[in-house]
Amino acid sequence: MALVSWRYLWLTTPLHRREEPGDEWDLPADVPGDHLDERCQQVSDGAGPLFHRHFSVVIDEPDIGAPELMAMVMADFNRALPSEVATFDRSHTQQSPLQLGEDCVVRMPGPWNGPVRVIGRADTSFRFATLRGHLEAGQIEFSAAPEGSAIVFEIETWARPGSPLVHLLYTRLRLAKEIQLNMWVRFCLQVAKMAGGRPRNGVRIHTRELIHHFPATTPV
Repeated sequence: MALVSWRYLWLTTPLHRREEPGDEWDLPADVPGDHLDERCQQVSDGAGPLFHRHFSVVIDEPDIGAPELMAMVMADFNRALPSEVATFDRSHTQQSPLQLGEDCVVRMPGPWNGPVRVIGRADTSFRFATLRGHLEAGQIEFSAAPEGSAIVFEIETWARPGSPLVHLLYTRLRLAKEIQLNMWVRFCLQVAKMAGGRPRNGVRIHTRELIHHFPATTPV
């Protein structure tokens, strides 16, 4: 945490942050039935409000297109992850790139490992759902799209804290929330490097917080 905070202090990239109340349009789509089982940790299994967060960077003068960029990310997720924050473990499969239905683990320092499942995959996007034991309960999607000669890379999350303790660290103390922001900002900047381009005017972070009644999940 100290190393993350230190590097965050020295981050010179402009960050454009906006936070506002959310509504029911901020809820994620349902996990597809083919990938839903008792291991899934859905938003209804979390604690506290739901945070719909959107991180985006416009990559100018890329050397490759959006499909090629996402193929690189899916082939080696660790190329973009800040190594002191997390590593992506696919030890249960030797296939590359990410496979639909594949279970993976995002390993973090301390008792914070984050198991996920690939529930969506296309040429320019893929989506994870959280599994039991993850810090969060919800979904996260990574995508890229052309914008003229540039590429827009985006990370979109729909998640609640996975437990009352994480709710305290994330929502009340904001510690986990800022570490998460730092991780995905740096992920966006590294993806821009992987594309051979440069970020246009920094990274945008849009957060919508939804306080909502989440009915209990019926076990599958």
